[in-house]
Amino acid sequence: MVHKINKIEVHLVSAKVAGGFQDATRNVETIGYTIVRIITDQGLEGFGVTYHEVGGEAIKSLIVNNMAPKLIGRDPLETEIIWQEMFHYLRGVGRKGLMFCALSAVDIALWDLKGKIVNLPLYRLLGGNKTKIPVYGSGGWTSYSDEELVAEMKEIVNQGYQIIKFKVGVEGGTKPLRDVERVRKVREAVGPDIQILLDANNCWDAATAVQFANRIREFNILFLEEPVFADDMQGLARFKRGTDVALATGEHEYTKFGARDLVLNEAADIIQCDGTRAGGYTEMLKIAAISQAWNIKFAPHAMENIHIHLISAVPNALFLERLLLFEDITNAIYINPPVPEHGFMEIPDLPGLGLVLNMDFIRENDEII
Repeated sequence: MVHKINKIEVHLVSAKVAGGFQDATRNVETIGYTIVRIITDQGLEGFGVTYHEVGGEAIKSLIVNNMAPKLIGRDPLETEIIWQEMFHYLRGVGRKGLMFCALSAVDIALWDLKGKIVNLPLYRLLGGNKTKIPVYGSGGWTSYSDEELVAEMKEIVNQGYQIIKFKVGVEGGTKPLRDVERVRKVREAVGPDIQILLDANNCWDAATAVQFANRIREFNILFLEEPVFADDMQGLARFKRGTDVALATGEHEYTKFGARDLVLNEAADIIQCDGTRAGGYTEMLKIAAISQAWNIKFAPHAMENIHIHLISAVPNALFLERLLLFEDITNAIYINPPVPEHGFMEIPDLPGLGLVLNMDFIRENDEII
């Protein structure tokens, strides 16, 4: 039975961030989701999401005004063809950024529909079989005092996580020796067996990043994320040549072309592209393949409930990231979403994404633009 796209609805849900969180390069004031629901003529519904700190209104507008009209009447199984058409139709207004956030949410919705049409969870449709996936807890803002940072990292460990991540780059990255001291304090607080990841959020030049990395080697750091500006490919490569601390990056790359440039420039040990921004499942499968071809690890950024199926199916995938900042709004938009237990998340045994939207909450908080 052939399904045709009959209706597309787009919702925007945001929340103010209390507490004035900062990383090395910006303040975080608002977070939210743009939610795309695609309904077929048979009454089957799939949904996809992207997220925002700024720009959610623009993402919603792109989908409603420019993408949705092109999709009505289409076969939702045509994910590759639809992706290519949308890419070329909208390329003049963005090959990165907001346009790709919009395309990602639409593509994820189509894949959710695909799983529901064939009545399979996506991890099985993608060829995976693991249902219990490792996940790390991610928080630790640079605006925290040393005591606040240590307390949060200990609390994450107390919740059962075996892997934790926190921010470095205090005072805009101007005090790398203070960051070294903060890393030391966390390592002493959580003990030798907890794996530690660090995120510098683009704050340093390559020389400073190398000096920092070599000073924290003794604390057994699993990787350092985005130590230099994400578009500074040569700086990333210089960092890799200057230290044996593993380099993670890709959160701010888009499409297979961005992943290709990272590997060709020898600018990553771990690829972190985000499926809710980099082009959805259609493109993330290609990004994962590039990482496999270059024998590089794959660890998508954030959005653990969306990426969990990919981690199951990609052999060189490491783990999921659960952003503590998004926990409340994530738990609000879904009904009974998976939660980590002892550092692992279980894939729901349901078709598609295996997630159920809380439409009462979404409709009540939907932002009209």
